[in-house]
This record gives sequence, structure tokens and C-alpha cells, in this order.
Amino acid sequence: MKILLIEDDKDLCRNIVLALNQSGYITESCHTGTDGLFLAKSHSYDAIILDRMLPEMDGLTLLASLRRQHNTTPVILATALNRLGDRIDGLDAGADDYIVKPFAVEELMARLRAIARRSKNLQLSPALTLSGLSLDPQQHLLKYQDMALTLSKKESAALEFFMRNPGQILPRSRILSYVWGSDSEVEEGNLDNYIYFLRRRLKSIGAPVRLTTIHGTGYRLDTD
Repeated sequence: MKILLIEDDKDLCRNIVLALNQSGYITESCHTGTDGLFLAKSHSYDAIILDRMLPEMDGLTLLASLRRQHNTTPVILATALNRLGDRIDGLDAGADDYIVKPFAVEELMARLRAIARRSKNLQLSPALTLSGLSLDPQQHLLKYQDMALTLSKKESAALEFFMRNPGQILPRSRILSYVWGSDSEVEEGNLDNYIYFLRRRLKSIGAPVRLTTIHGTGYRLDTD
């Protein structure tokens, strides 16, 4: 399962991510409601762990926005608010489950397992297609016509982001946040290297798309 954790307490976020990764989950995280909404809208996750009290946009507003856009990703709302009315508000906003802070990581794992049992098609993220080009984000497998190759995890994540947003100018900061995480200290030069790698990969299979540099801003995926 691929999990998105939206939690503004960076120490708590780090501990939860570590525990999830050790349990075999693929985990991405961010610390603001704005970043959380952006990631949830532009990527496919099997479940979202969402803090209620977030900077820039609170968890209930984020959740309501996702549900209005028919995003049905299961959401566990995590909060220190434990009054009956608070729990009702969270569930009415579209949460699938509710966990009260402080909580044991083992309880969070149990709730994720329960969501997995209730939900369908959680094991594989859907393949993406664009102009005949296909990417399986789970297997990092890129195909075009009778050509296929396996990408590295970072190459796959970057290309997935572009294929979910074709024709859009994606700022360097957003790409870095998506591929390496919002709190990563990776240098921007690494992004340029991966763009170079992806261009070579796409060219090697004759893919009908190209990565266009938008000077001073970022990159855009264009179709031929």
C-alpha cells in the first residue's frame, strides 16, 4: 500500500513514516494542508493519514475538497480533538476512520489493515497512459508499442508526476517535493540529472512525448 501522511508535527511525522516503512508501506509525507491537497489530487494513494489541525488549510477543509472532486481515497483523520461533535464532524466531512492523539503506532497499523480489507483494488496503482505511452508506477515499468524498460524509483516517480499533469508547467520545487519529499534537502542539480536520464529513456523507446525546459521555472511534459 502507498500512504500519504499529512502531519505538521515534523518529529511525529518522521516517526510515523519510519514505522510505516518498516512495516512495508510506501510512504510520502508533507506538513501543510496546501501541500497535502496538491499531492492527494495529483497522485494515487491507497490511503491518507490526515492531521486535522494543519497550517495553510485545515484537515476538514482539505478532506471536503477531495470528496467534492470525487476522490474516494480512504482517509484516517488523526487529531487531538476527541469530543463527540469533533468525531461526527470528521466523519461527516468524508473520513473513513478517526484516531485520537496520542495514539500507539500499532493501533494506526491495525486501522490501515482494516481499511485494506474493506477497500478494493488497493494492491496495484493504475497504469498511466499518454499518447500510447504507458507507465506502471508500481512496477516502474515504461512501455511504448513493442518497447519496454524498467525505470529507477525516482525516475518512475518523476515521470508519473509529469504524466498526471501533461501540458502543465511544473515548478522545480513541486517536482522536488513530489519525488523526494517536502522536507528533503536534495540539491536541485539532482533534478536536472533525472530529467536528463528520463529524456534518454523516453528517446530510447521512441516515446511520443518530450520534457520541455521552462527556463527559470521548471519543466513541462509535451506530446509530439
